[in-house]
Amino acid sequence: MRTTLTRRTAILGLALGCAGAGLAACSAPGGSSSSSAATGASGASGAIKVAIIDPQSGQTSSLGDWELKGAKLAIEEINAAGGVDGRQISFTLYDDQGDPTVATNLARKAVSEGAVAVLGSATSGNSLAMVPILEAAKVPEISSGQSPKLGQTGSKFIFLNAPPSTAIDESLAKYLVTTKSLKKIAMISNNGAYGKGEHDAFLASLKDLGVTPTSDQSITPDQKDFTSALTSIRGTNPDVLFIGAEEVESGLIAKQARQLGIQAVFAGGTPAATDIYVQTAGAAVADGTICSTPYLGNDTSDATKKFAAAYKAAYGKDPEFHGAKAYDGGHILADALKTTKGAGGQALADAIRTVKYNGLVGSFAFGENGVGVHDSQIGVIKNGMATPVS
Repeated sequence: MRTTLTRRTAILGLALGCAGAGLAACSAPGGSSSSSAATGASGASGAIKVAIIDPQSGQTSSLGDWELKGAKLAIEEINAAGGVDGRQISFTLYDDQGDPTVATNLARKAVSEGAVAVLGSATSGNSLAMVPILEAAKVPEISSGQSPKLGQTGSKFIFLNAPPSTAIDESLAKYLVTTKSLKKIAMISNNGAYGKGEHDAFLASLKDLGVTPTSDQSITPDQKDFTSALTSIRGTNPDVLFIGAEEVESGLIAKQARQLGIQAVFAGGTPAATDIYVQTAGAAVADGTICSTPYLGNDTSDATKKFAAAYKAAYGKDPEFHGAKAYDGGHILADALKTTKGAGGQALADAIRTVKYNGLVGSFAFGENGVGVHDSQIGVIKNGMATPVS
């Protein structure tokens, strides 16, 4: 029933989208092609085809929207500068709905439609689900997922455009325990690919520092009520509550924790540094949250200021981490495509691995596991915004 409903919804969405766009640049259900105006492409015959597979609906749609905007901005800049060996890059957007099964099917679709590379997905579970299909087809995937498992697949076709959670959570644990001397730490994390990665990385870092959590609670990625887990945590009276979940769920956890009387400082990885977390939790609840992220704001360097200005001019909104790392991923892919003169396959994967790129989220140098950057920064939410700690 779910498959039938999803397909009917996709077909209806396609019809409405095509009607609104005057039937220009539309594709089959599951994907929407970029127009020549969007990418600067003058024609599809010589275009280099790229797939963007990201959630545009569902609970993680905000991540997919940010990432689409960042990747699209990078592609537009590349095309405006002459493209790749005189050819333009065109992309097709596929909505994976935050569902690994959908992502798997869309990966097959992207391959069948001639994509030489995939940008996405924003979620670790979806990115992991696509690895076998894209590896078999020799199509490189530049993923925005942060689960350590992405670097442990053994595939030579998976690359990360941000540090894995091991690096992010190690920095966070050291700051909490060593710098702030906070050792009564409780944990709550979901058992999805991202949350499990956050949990394992943070717990390992705590153990290395000689700290045992006062409570370690597991939830599901689609859970909405956390009363039982938070009640157990409340009984341990922690100084810090580590939240290992995506943006919306992290915000809901923080909000419900305060409603239950938990006064601990909240701490988390990159989701805790986003507007979605703050909006979901409420600014008053979110303030004081300690976060670890490779991208702490749009004013940290000349490069971030330039990116933020271009993003704001294009979309009328301020960018954040997800848009920044997708932007980096787009430029890394373009650099590799210039090496291969637009060719894909093993040659493109090898070329990505040799790219050295000073990006918005760090200086990239890819290892055999596809991890290219390892550094993170510590911030705190003040007045609803992530700012560097003093």
